[in-house]
Amino acid sequence: MKKGLKALSVLMILALVTVLAAACGSKNGDSGSSSKVSIGIVLPTKSEERWIQDEQRFKDALKGSKYTTSVLFSEGSSAKEAENVETLINKGIKVLIICPFDGTAAGAAVKKAKDAGITVISYDRLIMNTDAVDYYVTFDSKTVGAKQAQYLVDHAKGSGQPLYLYAGAATDNNAFQFFEGSWEVLQPKIADGTFKIANSSEAQALASKATLTHEEEAKIIGQVTTLWDPNEAKNKAQTHLTAAAADMKGDVAILAPNDGTSRSIADVFAADSAIKSYVITGQDADKSSIQYIIDGKQSMTVFKDVRTLVKDAMGVALNILDGKTVETNGVSNNGNKDVPSKQTDVISVDKDNVKEKLVDSGYYQASDFKGL
Repeated sequence: MKKGLKALSVLMILALVTVLAAACGSKNGDSGSSSKVSIGIVLPTKSEERWIQDEQRFKDALKGSKYTTSVLFSEGSSAKEAENVETLINKGIKVLIICPFDGTAAGAAVKKAKDAGITVISYDRLIMNTDAVDYYVTFDSKTVGAKQAQYLVDHAKGSGQPLYLYAGAATDNNAFQFFEGSWEVLQPKIADGTFKIANSSEAQALASKATLTHEEEAKIIGQVTTLWDPNEAKNKAQTHLTAAAADMKGDVAILAPNDGTSRSIADVFAADSAIKSYVITGQDADKSSIQYIIDGKQSMTVFKDVRTLVKDAMGVALNILDGKTVETNGVSNNGNKDVPSKQTDVISVDKDNVKEKLVDSGYYQASDFKGL
C-alpha cells in the first residue's frame, strides 16, 4: 500500500512539473518554446541595430494579449530563412510576418507556409514573384529615395558637383524602390549639369533617361551595391576615391542607401584630404547615425518610425487572428500579384530637426547622445 502511495505521489509531482513547464513556455514573446505559437516572425539579421529593436517591439506589442509569438533571425542566409519558416510552421503558427533577406528566394519558403493554411505578411521588404503573400506592411520606399535625393539637390553647390551613387542589395526589392525614387529627383539635376556622376559608368550612360526600367536600374545597382554591408560600402568607397580624378573630388554629394553604409562611406570620404566637404544621405535613424548627424559627420537620415510599422504589422496579424477585416491603403505589385498594402509615411531628419523628430517624440532619449 505504501509503495502504491509513493508511486502515486511521484506521478502527481511529475504532472505538476509538466503543467508548470507548459505555463512557463506559453508566455508572450517566448522564442524557444515548443508549444503552439500564434504569430511567427522572421527578421533578416541580428547584425543591424534596426532589427534587434524590431524584435523587442514585436514582443512588446503582444504583451497582455492572449496570443504568443516566436521571433527568429535569418542571419543573411536564405537557407536559414527557409529553415526558420519551417520551424515556425511546425510550431503551429496562424500568421507569418517575414522581412525577407532575399525577396525572391523567400518565395519558396512562404509558399510552404501558405500551403499550410498560414496567412503571410511581408514586412518592410516585399517578397517577389509569388502569390503566397497576403499582405505587405511597409514604408513608402520610393519616397525614402526621393527624400534622400531631394536633400542632395537642396544642398548642391554650384554646378558640376561630383555625385557618388551607392545602393542596397540587388536581392532586396526595396533597394530598387529606393533607387527609383532617388533617380526621379536626381536625373533632371544630372541632365542640367548640377551633378556629374563620379562612380558609375552605367548611370552615366543612362543620364538622359528620366525613367529607368528594372533591368537598367539593376545595371547601375550592380556597380554601386553595398549589399547593405558597412564593410562592403567602405571597400567600394575606397576603391572609388582611389580611382577618382581630381575633378571628382572637392565638394561632393553622396547618395548612401542606409545609415550603416552611410557611416562607413562618410568615414572614407572624411579621411581623403582632397575632399573639401561632403553631403551624405542615410535612412533608419540608427542611434549611431544620429550621433554622426549631431557631430556633422552624416548629413541626414530618413526616419522610418518602426514603432508605427510594427504596430501596423501586428495590427494586421491580430485582425486576422480575431477574424476582423484588414484595412489597407494601397497595393504593391510583386511581379505575380497586386499585394494589398499598408504604407507608413517617412520623415527627413537632419541637424536642424533631429531633436524635435527623434527626442521630443519619445523615440530616443536625449541622454542617448552627446552634444544634443
